Amino acid sequence: MEEQDTVAFHVENRIAWVKFNRPEKRNAMSPSLNRRMMEVLDELEHRDDVGVLVLSGEGTAWSAGMDLKEYFRETEAQGLRGVRKSQRESYGWFRRLRWFQKPTIAMVNGWCFGGGFGPLFACDLAISADEAKYGLSEINWGILPGGGVTKVVVDLLPMRDAMWLTLTGDLIDGKQASAMRLVNESVPLDQLEARTREVAENLLKKNAVALKFAKDAVRRVGTMTYDEAEDYLVRMQEAANFHDKTEGRKEGIRQFIDEKSYKPGLGAYDQSKVKS
Repeated sequence: MEEQDTVAFHVENRIAWVKFNRPEKRNAMSPSLNRRMMEVLDELEHRDDVGVLVLSGEGTAWSAGMDLKEYFRETEAQGLRGVRKSQRESYGWFRRLRWFQKPTIAMVNGWCFGGGFGPLFACDLAISADEAKYGLSEINWGILPGGGVTKVVVDLLPMRDAMWLTLTGDLIDGKQASAMRLVNESVPLDQLEARTREVAENLLKKNAVALKFAKDAVRRVGTMTYDEAEDYLVRMQEAANFHDKTEGRKEGIRQFIDEKSYKPGLGAYDQSKVKS
């Protein structure tokens, strides 16, 4: 398989549908897939016809984690230099996805193991199939969940759940993952794409600049004190006002107060009325 074939994507109605494309390997992440993911993110991030990115997997898996042969054995044979290179490539696109310009949704259609928790956490929202399976299998072959995965489960889950997954290697399904809050919600597999599209279309109705600043704020303030977060968020709103050339904040207030045409608690303001 050529490197460019390890990831497939298409854009439809402002939604970029991106898929890991190694179904014969349960979409395990290899160095070539990691390099290709960075290229795909580069290509999609600032396209005007993309408003939301959905990340999924071809076939029956989302991602079975890192490819044990290509990512571990073959890179370790190259010594420390090879190991560090492969780590930079994988962690690099995870980081890029966390701070992506547009909202991102993980559409988890099947197996999500080990290193797959990295891009799962990097996506802003996550919709799972009930039939999907999640697990940290690293303990079963003698390592700890690395590559940020331990940090992922600590940030997303209560301590007892994080410990359980980490120490036992047990599998959970989509419903259990939703109950733990590893994902936002879980639906039957045959409803997964439709539900994900519904969520994506809802995001497309929002102010794009506000979405970017809001999602970054959620990731940043968790490690701040209240006073630090308060000051940071004031500055972030000021920066958002500067970058939003549509002056969406003023338009939203105008439609609410002057037109009385919408209620903020019930939906987004009408962006079609914004003057270009």
